Amino acid sequence: MSSIPFERYDDEFRTLTEQVQDSLQKESSPQNIKYSSSLLSQCDDLIKQMAVEARGVPDASTKKELLKKVKECKAQLQSLKDEHSKISSKVDRESLGLSSSSKGGGSHDNRKERLLQTENSLNKQNDTLENARRVMADTENVALEITTELGRNRETLESAHGRVREVSGLTNRARRILQSM
Repeated sequence: MSSIPFERYDDEFRTLTEQVQDSLQKESSPQNIKYSSSLLSQCDDLIKQMAVEARGVPDASTKKELLKKVKECKAQLQSLKDEHSKISSKVDRESLGLSSSSKGGGSHDNRKERLLQTENSLNKQNDTLENARRVMADTENVALEITTELGRNRETLESAHGRVREVSGLTNRARRILQSM
């Protein structure tokens, strides 16, 4: 068995880690964070494949060497994940207006304004949800009333149908009596 698949996985891993590093060094944005997260997931999969390939090598010395390489890749991936986590946390904080890099009175007012805007937005959304709940409750009540009315109409129709059968039976009986006369 050859270590060619392992080398291919290793090359692909190196390429992906370079892409992750480039992505993390670019502008910190939620899109870059998602992209680098996807790349890190692919790196995880590659390391698993590399480990499978390394364990499948029959030569003990080659196996040991390949497993050592897998450990190095895992360590490199873990450092990339840590860096990704820091940047992701930073982006999340910035999106909430809690960035530690913004200092001074003006930025405090800016953060306060953003928090107030966020609070207003949440209040509007809560009002919208409450209105939707009221509409849903009203719709449910109307549906229950309609169901009750339909039940009464059904009973009325069944009663009328029963009377029609009764009258039909009496009519048939009267016809037979008239025919027998």
